[in-house]
Amino acid sequence: MFEERITQSAAVSPMEERQETTLRPQKLDDFIGQKNVKENLKIFIEAAKLRGEPLDHVLFYGPPGLGKTTLAGIIANELGVDIKITSGPAIERAGDLAAILTNLNENDVLFIDEIHRLNRSVEEVLYSAMEDYALDIIIGKGPSARSIRLDIAKFTLIGATTRAGSLSAPLRDRFGVISKFELYDYDELSHIIGRSAGLLGVQCDDASLMEMAKCSRGTPRVANRLLKRIRDFSQVRHDGVITPEVTKLGLKALGIDELGLERLDREILESIIHRFNGGPVGIDTIAASIGEERVTIEDAYEPYLIQSGLLYRTQKGRMVSKLGYHHMGLDFPGDEEKADRSEEQQKLEITL
Repeated sequence: MFEERITQSAAVSPMEERQETTLRPQKLDDFIGQKNVKENLKIFIEAAKLRGEPLDHVLFYGPPGLGKTTLAGIIANELGVDIKITSGPAIERAGDLAAILTNLNENDVLFIDEIHRLNRSVEEVLYSAMEDYALDIIIGKGPSARSIRLDIAKFTLIGATTRAGSLSAPLRDRFGVISKFELYDYDELSHIIGRSAGLLGVQCDDASLMEMAKCSRGTPRVANRLLKRIRDFSQVRHDGVITPEVTKLGLKALGIDELGLERLDREILESIIHRFNGGPVGIDTIAASIGEERVTIEDAYEPYLIQSGLLYRTQKGRMVSKLGYHHMGLDFPGDEEKADRSEEQQKLEITL
């Protein structure tokens, strides 16, 4: 059954894309978070501008919604060049890639999202383009087929992926700059939400900003989505002003708890605890028990549960941690055993 997932979905609708574009920073100085990535890029961009050369090819990897696309646009702005944005699945044939590359101007930026999903034949064409700024094209078929090399403008390829391990080694090795994106802390998210609230013309106090930040799963995209939904509640219930009371009301109505967990997150934990004694249990069994697809659990829900310390993987399967038990309001089995041993010890001491 379909349901809107405020915090989970990695996909972005066209309307949401337009809204996000208005909230995205345009300069490095305005970009909040990812301090190490940002500071290194400042140096690389400045060096490229001093030499009058294109920036070396860049690979961003990390969970969705952390700002990889935004930072690609900022790089193009800082270099003063145009950017062409596409995605791995959209480039089906080598001819599609050739059409894109031949339309690039000198030093332009080509951004390929989900680059790990590139077709293998397309990827092989990309090798020579990245290294030699040339395209090797086969004309004709059979014995009369011949290869020609077509020079293209020097460009910077920026690739983004949520699965760095799925990239082939030859492609990964051709990137000169490889940067990992980390989840954001509460203070960074609070600043991001405050900036977005200002752009949207929404009044919001510091306590409400922090409350939303704590429920944003370390992800700016989720933070901005929560802000928009809480804004809806504030306009209907509180004259358009976001207060802690309205924030808590909105989060409760959306089924989001203080850690940002939704109903399905809690169903995963409850299923493992009550049906499988806390684990270990296989991912396929979990998926069948809650009526959800395996890939959805692995990509959208499990990573945050693991990063939050509520769930962990073992060779035998998934297990709920002590923190996970406590978050669900349950006693950890080890704590109960310790309590039982303590009571027995007290009885023994009284007897003696």
